[in-house]
Amino acid sequence: PAGQRAGAMGAGFGLGLGLALSSSAFIGSSFVLKKKGLLRLCRRGRARAGQGGHAYLREWLWWAGLLCMGVGEAANFAAYAFAPATLVTPLGALSVLVSAVLSSTFLNEQLNVHGKIGCVLSILGSTVMVIHAPQEEEVSSLESMAEKLKDPGFIAFAVCVLVSSLLLIFVAGPRYGQSNVLVYVLVCSAIGSLSVSCVKGLGIALKELFSGKPVLKEPLGWVLLVCLVICISIQINYLNKALDIFNTSVVTPVYYVLFTTAVMTCSTILFKEWQHMVLDNIVGSVSGFLTIVSGIFLLHAFRDMPFSPSLLPLFLQPGRAGLHPPWSSADRHQSCQHQPLLPSEDKGSQSTEEEEKEEN
Repeated sequence: PAGQRAGAMGAGFGLGLGLALSSSAFIGSSFVLKKKGLLRLCRRGRARAGQGGHAYLREWLWWAGLLCMGVGEAANFAAYAFAPATLVTPLGALSVLVSAVLSSTFLNEQLNVHGKIGCVLSILGSTVMVIHAPQEEEVSSLESMAEKLKDPGFIAFAVCVLVSSLLLIFVAGPRYGQSNVLVYVLVCSAIGSLSVSCVKGLGIALKELFSGKPVLKEPLGWVLLVCLVICISIQINYLNKALDIFNTSVVTPVYYVLFTTAVMTCSTILFKEWQHMVLDNIVGSVSGFLTIVSGIFLLHAFRDMPFSPSLLPLFLQPGRAGLHPPWSSADRHQSCQHQPLLPSEDKGSQSTEEEEKEEN
């Protein structure tokens, strides 16, 4: 019946939402734990991950961060199986908030007022995107998933992702990887869009396996599993490089924006989500995403700008609210716009006449 179907969809939505929220908490914590471990290795004089070293494999804090990320990714994996990708992915903005708060607490990384406003904007934008999230096409079996993976648009997208990732790794990485945060983060984001597609397919395979279907005999499930392991390995490697070189409060939000953009693009091409949306949902999704981008821009562009009470207007500064503003004081000089021009010209002509008399 329709009522039972709606109840099942509501339960699946709630379960997917809860898994996505817990995933953000674990992933946000994993960034801080990994950074803490990398800093300990740096103080010991070990080879840094940004320079190609792998000494972090012997650091327990890094493994704790990897464990948290594994739990978060597992929760994220399950969330994609129960909810649309366009619902789960925007909730990753909460990992930005978790990482920023924990970094300021445990890593002594300053989060100014611009960063706090950026975090709030990211959360608000994610909320708007969740409300107006497009409904993806129904994919209930590996056969339908295989048909979608054969779509020429998705094949072209996957080829572009692989080619651009290879160029970033072997061409842009050695030249600009140490100075530009976008190089390694772009690799993680582009490959991550493909990993989400693999996760979605494996989630469908697990559902069929629990329902008694012979999924283990299907080659597509094993292909998706191998591709997922390769994508996650690449993401972990280059995310470690970015975290070792740049500030955590910078890597996390930039990674979120690029990863969300890549996943939304991949989901749009693979599941044709935007074809069944009304205009208000399209406007809401675009507005929510632009709000997220604005928040991330505040968090990234003004991270080193100090904010002190002296930057506030005079009537908002503490202890000076009762003072008169400078434009109302009686001893303030008049501006040049209100000074008469004729007397100054007379004075100028008199001075030139006196100079001529002295010369004569």
